[in-house]
Amino acid sequence: MAITKELIEDKIEVVGDYKTIQVRTATVIKEDGVELSRSFHRHTLECVSSVKNDDDSWTHTDTDVSGESSEVQGIASTVWTDAVKTAKKEVNEANSI
Repeated sequence: MAITKELIEDKIEVVGDYKTIQVRTATVIKEDGVELSRSFHRHTLECVSSVKNDDDSWTHTDTDVSGESSEVQGIASTVWTDAVKTAKKEVNEANSI
């Protein structure tokens, strides 16, 4: 009787003006090759994060996708153009309180 656990990135979507990447990962538990359960985890990736400093300047950091799958890395490098990153930085600054 062999029980296995498999992680499958089964859905990757690009949404919105700033090309947010949504990743769904399925965790599949099997016994002797027969699926017993399946559960899902989702996470999102935005191209940049922005922090307003105490002196009212901004620090913008490109999102590190090195820990993501090669497929997600490829999508990020394709859709996160300089124009998209600049637009996201501008909207982050405009929406600050």
